[in-house]
Amino acid sequence: MPSSQEPLPTASAAPHILVADDQPDIREALRLLLKAEGYSIATAASPAAVLAAVQGADFDAVLLDLNYARDTTTGREGLELVSELQALDTTLPTVVMTAWGSVEKAVEAMRRGARDFIEKPWDNPRLLATLRTQVELGRALRRSRRLESENRLLRRDGAPELIAGSAAMRPVLQLMERVAPSDANVLITGEHGTGKEVVAQWIHAASGRAARPLVAVNLGGLSESLFESEMFGHVKGAFTDARADRIGRIELAEGGTLLLDEIATLALRQQAKLLRVIETGEVERVGASRSRRIDVRLLSATNADLHVEVTEGRFREDLLFRLNTIEIHLPPLRERRDDIRVLADYFLQRYAARYRKPLSGFEPEALLTLETHPWPGNVRELDHTLERAVLLAQGNSIRNADLGLRGSGPSPRLEELPLEEVERLLIRKALERHGGNVSQAAKMLGLSRSALYRRLQHHGL
Repeated sequence: MPSSQEPLPTASAAPHILVADDQPDIREALRLLLKAEGYSIATAASPAAVLAAVQGADFDAVLLDLNYARDTTTGREGLELVSELQALDTTLPTVVMTAWGSVEKAVEAMRRGARDFIEKPWDNPRLLATLRTQVELGRALRRSRRLESENRLLRRDGAPELIAGSAAMRPVLQLMERVAPSDANVLITGEHGTGKEVVAQWIHAASGRAARPLVAVNLGGLSESLFESEMFGHVKGAFTDARADRIGRIELAEGGTLLLDEIATLALRQQAKLLRVIETGEVERVGASRSRRIDVRLLSATNADLHVEVTEGRFREDLLFRLNTIEIHLPPLRERRDDIRVLADYFLQRYAARYRKPLSGFEPEALLTLETHPWPGNVRELDHTLERAVLLAQGNSIRNADLGLRGSGPSPRLEELPLEEVERLLIRKALERHGGNVSQAAKMLGLSRSALYRRLQHHGL
């Protein structure tokens, strides 16, 4: 087989490529070709195996067949898989292959997020050049995203706008004003979407640590295998993919504030490790031989009842004592209806300016729908609803039909809705049935909590 004369993308380790095809001889041929070029190869024989591999390891690119045994000619399974891979990681380059190549199929694959297209039987030099280019671009994109993320973690300028004039929010605001200047650890509770992170940002901005970073960690989206590396950092060579020293989130927050969002999702084993850091005031990077002193204020947030979690053995009582020196509970939006109109006006102005739409207010029927809707997704759902309404609006004001809320117009049958909207509807119903409790809603939907959190973010709930 011909070998490319160009060097592989510069990196401290061989690029890791996932090759997916349902035919063993194809997988083996590609494995031998790419191994000879210095790539590290993993293989998968089905869409399910591809998703499992990508969720369990880091890859620099995926070389993906479009046709599988259940769907041998249309490419449907492969195209759906491209979409799923994009949903998991938008920075992961996907190069698709098919023996049934066509311009239409290539366009559809690219539309769904594929970076390039190869027809079987492939031309070795072209395949290698395509893969090399995509690995380089993917790595550059990931470096850019990482730097952007780190900068966002380290820069929180000023206090956020906190819109809360209702009687239900008055004691909350008074408590925030009293505890913000202190260094006390604060537990912020409330249903999903009630604004817990906004409250955390406000407390940090009103504290003596405002000039230092506020670092937020979504523990619900952090796998157990990544917990120590993400939170405590690691040294080069501590494990297989530790190619350089990395500072953890706790150290990033040095002198400032660390927000542990979705704290109830933390497994007991990780709870013990976090408790030790809180008790000792020291953090040890994975693979390091010494600890480092830290000065960090802890804010935690959850929609779960941690006292119930303690009683049922899912949360450590000693950790709860450390986290909730002060507890601030945010009421759901349905209990602070006086704030709905003010919040709606705020979101309307923000999105009208962003999308350059000449909107001045709400028609009476739309306003009534806003004020009577149950809002299972709380303020976050209201935010998402208003952004969508602004995009759909055609006149000078928001109409009832623009809102897209239940009761704002004729309800289509479930089978008439797009798959995306069906999923959003089912999630909303599950949240509503369980009073906004994400853990119980996830169980009802047959999802893990972290999987449901990802879908909530995707749908803006």
